[in-house]
Amino acid sequence: MGVGRFYFSDRYSVFDWGEMPDHIKNKGAALCTMGAYCFERLEEKGIKTHYRGVLQQGKLVRVDELEEPTNIMEISLVRVIRPVFVDGKYDYSMFTPHLSNFLIPLEIIYRNGLPEGSSVFRRLKKGLKPEDLGLDHYPKPGERLKQPIFDVSTKLEERDRYITWEEAQRLAGLSGEEIGKIKEKLMAVDNLITEIAAKADLENEDGKIELAFDPKRELMVVDIVGTLDECRFTHKGIHVSKEIARQFYIETSWYRDVEEAKRSAKAKGIKDWRTLCRSQPPRLDPDLERIICNMYMAAANECTGLDLFDAPKLVDVIREYENYAAEKT
Repeated sequence: MGVGRFYFSDRYSVFDWGEMPDHIKNKGAALCTMGAYCFERLEEKGIKTHYRGVLQQGKLVRVDELEEPTNIMEISLVRVIRPVFVDGKYDYSMFTPHLSNFLIPLEIIYRNGLPEGSSVFRRLKKGLKPEDLGLDHYPKPGERLKQPIFDVSTKLEERDRYITWEEAQRLAGLSGEEIGKIKEKLMAVDNLITEIAAKADLENEDGKIELAFDPKRELMVVDIVGTLDECRFTHKGIHVSKEIARQFYIETSWYRDVEEAKRSAKAKGIKDWRTLCRSQPPRLDPDLERIICNMYMAAANECTGLDLFDAPKLVDVIREYENYAAEKT
């Protein structure tokens, strides 16, 4: 494996669009702090990750040694092998049971609850059956699940798509035993993030992890975990995550253009659906941008207990968002 660094930026993306027109100040450092904290807790539990440390004044340190926020994390690198798009579909034949040192081309998802805005409800409307998710009833928005749902989607395609575990195993060249180990890792990460979120009085509704095989084909957690971008957190039903930005954009004509472009690209077998989108995303409302900025910083402070950011208490930020949302309805 190689050695690399993540430079967490203040950019953000929704609906697979890529960079949006606004930046969220200090978002990058907040994500770096939360992610590093989670990686270190996972390592303490014996779960292998690609995390090596965070950078402060050129030195590699643990997150609890930081004296000020940083947006630079050092990690071990594996190969990213992309499926080839041929004749309107992706070819995964290069992923074999003998391959090692590579990113598994899947997003592995846990769901502890189904808050409003969960993609599960859109999928159910399109024909997904509750039993396909392991449910014995049709769920309602805001429902907490007795047992987590484990979901899986593609990772390296132009547009992520949900697939079955059987298809995931076939595409990624995994054995049945490896699928079992992946689900074990997912449960361990889910449980840890739930504990960490509770310190900030947050519910861990859902989230995703990415995994890789090291040179010995042993699983390790990669990318980033436990942040407001990888997880959907709520506080008494209020979203405390990037979902706030998503909800803002769902109300715009640009979002409708995005959905139409995705449908059209799928029907025509076009790889880059963005070329078919008729409009560009508008900027965030400045007040909402400030609230989201404070939300990232406050969540980082309270989930880690490190208080590295000059931010209001998270409960005060949430209350301000509630007032903002009430004024807009």
